[in-house]
Amino acid sequence: MASVAVYDMEGKEVETIELSDAVFGAKINEHLVHLSVVAQLANKRQGTQKAKTRGEVSGGGRKPWRQKGTGHARQGSTRAPQWKGGGVVFAPVPRDYTIHLNKKEKRAALKAALTSRLQAEKLVAVTELKFSEIKTKEFKRVMDNLKVTKALVVLDENSDNAYLSGRNIPDIKLARFNTINVYDILKYNTLVATKAALSAIEEVYA
Repeated sequence: MASVAVYDMEGKEVETIELSDAVFGAKINEHLVHLSVVAQLANKRQGTQKAKTRGEVSGGGRKPWRQKGTGHARQGSTRAPQWKGGGVVFAPVPRDYTIHLNKKEKRAALKAALTSRLQAEKLVAVTELKFSEIKTKEFKRVMDNLKVTKALVVLDENSDNAYLSGRNIPDIKLARFNTINVYDILKYNTLVATKAALSAIEEVYA
């Protein structure tokens, strides 16, 4: 089984824990990870863009001048794409960008992303992230103690003060253990998780 060092909020190593190979020792399928990231980004798109083609722009039903003898190039409508106020060639229309992955693919991609963070030594485990009050300065101090920047911080259920304390820090994203995704895991340099969050991840995704 893979193991990871656990640090306290002061940045001192206090113990080492073993992680489940079912989650943190999975096979890394790069193609599946790529598909998962593409699907996630595509599914965020609203698909509401719209522009009018020459058939939808109002006006232009009359030929602007006769075909021959004017010295101008021949024109059939003032709403053709080359005219100011004309329609757009191959105009975008509302569409659905949704890409579907089945549950097994999503789960395998997430395990691969978690495994890659562990293998790259980009996984930092913390005993707990508990604060008596909502204090961004205190949360930032803990991150500095752990020597992490641009991190995804995964919290367990009993960490409301931690969540509210860290949500405004640039380059720090907070997530509950059951809302993590492949894109965020790979986007941030470091994955920081509490012991309770790691245990919960193993229970959910094993």
